[in-house]
Amino acid sequence: MSEPRESAEESDERWITPGVVSIGAASFFSDSGHEIATSVMPAFLTSVLGGSAAVLGVIEGVSDALTGVTKVVGGPLANDPARRRSLATGGYLVTAAATAAIGLATAVWQVGVLRALAWGARGIRSPARDSLMGSLANPKAYGRSFGIERAGDNLGAVVGPLLAAGLVAWLGIRPAIWFAFIPGLLAAIAIIYAAREAKRRFGDQKAGRIRLHLAGLRSAGLGRPLLPILLFECGNLATTLLILRATDQLTALGFAGAASLAILFYAGHNAVAALVSYMGGAWLDRAGPRIVFAAGALAYVLGYASFSFMAPGWVLLLTGFVLAGAGIGLAETAESALVARALPDHIRGSGFGVLGGIQAVGNIVGTVVAGILYTTVSPTAAFVYAAAWMLLSLAASVFFTHPSAEGTS
Repeated sequence: MSEPRESAEESDERWITPGVVSIGAASFFSDSGHEIATSVMPAFLTSVLGGSAAVLGVIEGVSDALTGVTKVVGGPLANDPARRRSLATGGYLVTAAATAAIGLATAVWQVGVLRALAWGARGIRSPARDSLMGSLANPKAYGRSFGIERAGDNLGAVVGPLLAAGLVAWLGIRPAIWFAFIPGLLAAIAIIYAAREAKRRFGDQKAGRIRLHLAGLRSAGLGRPLLPILLFECGNLATTLLILRATDQLTALGFAGAASLAILFYAGHNAVAALVSYMGGAWLDRAGPRIVFAAGALAYVLGYASFSFMAPGWVLLLTGFVLAGAGIGLAETAESALVARALPDHIRGSGFGVLGGIQAVGNIVGTVVAGILYTTVSPTAAFVYAAAWMLLSLAASVFFTHPSAEGTS
């Protein structure tokens, strides 16, 4: 099956297109919106609705698991160009509406249902969005294109909490969540523009059978890179553990001071990730995905080493956040660009779905075990455990690419 992407391959100079920029904008606005709700939800659930921290953990755990499942389900659906446009558009709209509706909840169970709905839509739209990017981007600039998408996502994680803080101070907790709909709607408008650009370029195409295409993924060489990706994701701890570590280490500032500084470090982590995503994408287009992915794993090893020390003060903590931000910016860009490079358009959705499933499984396994070690043994044990996974991923990065997908390297 031939790929109608000739117009995207005209020149390196034309890699920044309206379609690429609109997908990056969609990620920025969407993440800004749901980060408003995420930042406010703990206080809303416990202070307004009378829930507990345990209930919050269950809601977040179930929602994250649902995201992984729906990514796998959404992958085969996104193989079809027409279907992927509908999935991306609908997914962003449902995420925006369900996230803002949390502010209308009057019971804890309603928060759980709405959060699960939003995160399920977020998962099912991801392979469609990434496949849409793969079809619109210049193949010679997949690194930079996916770097823009990742940068937009990470910048949203900086802007969202800042907006939440201002909205809570101005309007209160419940109205702040309502306002999450505005950036969510802007995200939907941006992805609609990208979908129309894809339709204009490639026209209407008949929907095919819904298949996972595992044999096609194997023959394209995607099996080998999944090993280092799985190892990496098993060491990719939830940022809440990093924030907890910083809060524990900064107790000399008092609880409020420690929590505030830890959140600022988290915002800095996301800002670094946004910058490095684009820089790593440009590097990837020159050197190939393997070295960029390996650099991301190495950054995490060094970052977790910084978190493992018990030294007083904030310098090592800030260093750890910066290195972790650089690690995620490099690795996620490399993972997305690798799938886009390796696979033809008609099975690219399946590839992104499998990638999303592996990311979710690895994240859950890594964070659960690290959390247990953090509580029962020591914080140092938790970060040494995570660093060991990253070292294994670094060693396995030799398998991260395939000759037919290596491109410029």
